[in-house]
Amino acid sequence: MLDLARYEALAASDRDLTPEECAVLARSAAELVDVAALDRSGGGSFELLWRNEHSEAWLNLWWEPRDTGYHDHGGSCVGVYVLEGRARNEALVVGGPRRVREYGANESFSFPGTGIHRMEHDRGAVTIHVYSPRLTAIGHYEIVGGELHRQPGLPDEGSPPSPELSAALGAEI
Repeated sequence: MLDLARYEALAASDRDLTPEECAVLARSAAELVDVAALDRSGGGSFELLWRNEHSEAWLNLWWEPRDTGYHDHGGSCVGVYVLEGRARNEALVVGGPRRVREYGANESFSFPGTGIHRMEHDRGAVTIHVYSPRLTAIGHYEIVGGELHRQPGLPDEGSPPSPELSAALGAEI
């Protein structure tokens, strides 16, 4: 059971956070998670830890492999901390080599609010994602009829894979 009041107290801030501050806050939030007590049934889930005026955080549990597809965070930056397993972050790069970074347990990274990226979570990955400012929308990217399209999405919904865009960029899917 997660003590949401402790997360809300941890997240108290009077301003929006930088990407690096989001990563530090994700690490601090991870200290409150009892990984051994997590429900490991089903394919995985994501649970809101807090949402305030300046940030929000999600605990992501992926018991099966998960590809988020290429997406943006509607202007919010993100800091990610890996509690267990492995996760990869890939910025959308056009006309150059892929930029895939892999992270394991006890590692973190951040990504600017202006970026488009995708995440791959290995089976068993547990991560915390802190966004600032809080999410208001997510844009999902895919190639439709040979053109890049952005499909708006709600912040509380998972991101679908981008198989056509990944294939066009030479990504393994």
